[in-house]
Amino acid sequence: MGIKVCKFGGTSMADGNVILKASKIVEADAERRYVVVSAPGKRFGGDIKVTDLLYKCSDEYESGDIGAFQNTFEKIRTRFLGIEKEVGKELNMQSALDLVEKEILNGAGRDYCASRGEYLAGKVMSAVLGVPFVDATEFVRFDEEGTLDEKTFDLAKEVLSKYPRAVIPGFYGLGIDGKVKTFSRGGGDISGSIVARGVMASLYENWTDVSGFYACDPRIVDSPAWISELSYEELRELSYMGANVLHSESIFPVRSAGIPIRICNTFRPEDAGTYIVKTSTRDLRENVVTGVAGKKDFTVISLEKSMMNNEVGFVQKVLAVIGKYGVSFEHLPSGVDTMSLVIDNAYLKNGVQQTIIEEIKEAVHPDKIYTHENIALIATVGYGMAKNVGTSARLFTAISNAGINVIMIDQGSSEMNIIVGVENEDCAKCISAIYNEFFK
Repeated sequence: MGIKVCKFGGTSMADGNVILKASKIVEADAERRYVVVSAPGKRFGGDIKVTDLLYKCSDEYESGDIGAFQNTFEKIRTRFLGIEKEVGKELNMQSALDLVEKEILNGAGRDYCASRGEYLAGKVMSAVLGVPFVDATEFVRFDEEGTLDEKTFDLAKEVLSKYPRAVIPGFYGLGIDGKVKTFSRGGGDISGSIVARGVMASLYENWTDVSGFYACDPRIVDSPAWISELSYEELRELSYMGANVLHSESIFPVRSAGIPIRICNTFRPEDAGTYIVKTSTRDLRENVVTGVAGKKDFTVISLEKSMMNNEVGFVQKVLAVIGKYGVSFEHLPSGVDTMSLVIDNAYLKNGVQQTIIEEIKEAVHPDKIYTHENIALIATVGYGMAKNVGTSARLFTAISNAGINVIMIDQGSSEMNIIVGVENEDCAKCISAIYNEFFK
């Protein structure tokens, strides 16, 4: 008998009725023994996610506007008391909410505040299923850099071995200071992956509101092709570039253990979903391209300098400048005398961009340095691309025929993806043109 870990996202925890539906999915399969939950998400268009309300509470507390804080927290209280009523269980939710409010007002911190949606949702699911609640702080650890500590996996194995079944809140753990620390948004997927690794699950099921991955965003192309199976690498590329079904970092805990992931639809549990597996376990599909995804709002900082290739440490000096300001780069396309940094605009606010440019000038004395702002990156991903002649020709012909100007081209060493940079305004049109070339 195998072990399955189920992670239920925000839409699957949005209200008491959906939570009951999720609980029935768990109970329908005896192998579904560990459940990881997100905070309640949107119930309808225009609704606000509980996590967003909690971040708002934190901001209001930090600004000293206690009246606004209490008004926002009352919305959270109403939401959870409603869930308690809908699931038909006596959960003592009022007292739990009182304690959370008290801790926030005592300065527990922003991450503590943000994590309480998952914590309280975990308490609800634990009561509904009648299985133990195990707090993520018992085994999820972050290191000095704020990244996941490798000791987490051994701790997860040790702690969870005591429980044949359990409910665990996602999204958070303990930082090096012993305080609650959260992952980046959507990090509950990582939590589920950690649990799957800790119990050496046969399958990690990620339950959401879609029936798997599609070859591109259905908001851009009507009824895009459904993907039955992805490799870990393809998932990583597509998720990172905007296919937001699963957090791009969630594969790392399970990949080394070879644990497959299945994306499932809580509202259509009969659908097959999409499986994410090791490349070696599958045959190449007929279509060389698996999917197309894109993200907007990048800036390209380009440098030109004669004989750059002969200057030892040139790249290191440039990267040291952006590292000084906590800025990471997405891509680093280069030529003999040229180099470009592709950076998310979010890193370059409040004058950081100009400061970085000035310090790069001082560090490496380029002949020219210039920027191209508001760039969208479009990734065409496919495990079969490296073995098929003419893929690039088809790709760029499709883009050209759509009248789109390509600003930047970058291809990974694995030849599993081709990334093009276009103007933000051309993002959807570029995705559509590439999709139509390879899937229609």
